[in-house]
Amino acid sequence: MPLKEREDLQEQLIDIILQVLARNSQLHYYQGYHDIVVTFLLVVGGPLATLLVDKLSTHHLRDFMDPSMDNTKHILNYLMPIIELVNPELYDFMVRAEVGTIFALSWLITWFGHVLSDFRHVVRLYDFFLACHPLMPIYFAAVIVLHREAEVMECECDMASVHHLLSQIPQDLPYETLISKAGDLFVQFPPSELSREAAQQHQAERTAVSTFKDFELASTQQRPDMVLRRRFRDSVRPEHGNKTVLAKPRTNRLVKLAVMGLTVALGAAALAVVKSALEWAPKFELQIFP
Repeated sequence: MPLKEREDLQEQLIDIILQVLARNSQLHYYQGYHDIVVTFLLVVGGPLATLLVDKLSTHHLRDFMDPSMDNTKHILNYLMPIIELVNPELYDFMVRAEVGTIFALSWLITWFGHVLSDFRHVVRLYDFFLACHPLMPIYFAAVIVLHREAEVMECECDMASVHHLLSQIPQDLPYETLISKAGDLFVQFPPSELSREAAQQHQAERTAVSTFKDFELASTQQRPDMVLRRRFRDSVRPEHGNKTVLAKPRTNRLVKLAVMGLTVALGAAALAVVKSALEWAPKFELQIFP
């Protein structure tokens, strides 16, 4: 594409996004939204793309455009129940690998527009999704995973290996066959039957998040500066009504020397750990992300 044409399309893309967001103040831009908008722009042009994207943003894409990703994560939680119902063995393998569903996030929020290189396949899927229930992209994601069962089962049963495999979608998939299978799964296992399992997974994640937040809050109370502040407050004792006096801190040279010695020792140990980590980390990163 010539540079001038590409720059013109980029300007139109920005205009469409800003117009939609200006008309719908309740919507929030998300990373990947532009992949969907640019697809409509390339197919139908600016004016019609604006109308279509505006309607789509308040319907099919509405859950992705909330202030948080809670609803998006909830939709992702439909993926594993579908796989479990169709192929329990594959489901058990993915659970043991603890791969989760994050590998399918970009598939869902861009309608696969971000991960497929052949534009013909992208627009074919867009036609399919436009004509179907808003949750159809997650059924199609499940069909892709089920189609690649043999590849997945040959992987090492760990998160890094399975995530790396699934995040790379083959470009030669039998799309028409997969579209047909996704439609069949939707009829066989409608969202209403999967909602309980998805809600349970969502609740489990919320519980984990809540636990982490509680732990994080507790940890902040153990930071050195927080401890020192508490000790300072404790040392200020009320006396004679509103007057306060600062209790004189006790000093001990031996304690100070011991603390200084411990600090130096810990500093030397930390430097040694950092040095060894820097030598080891690149090798580890290459093993996880070849």
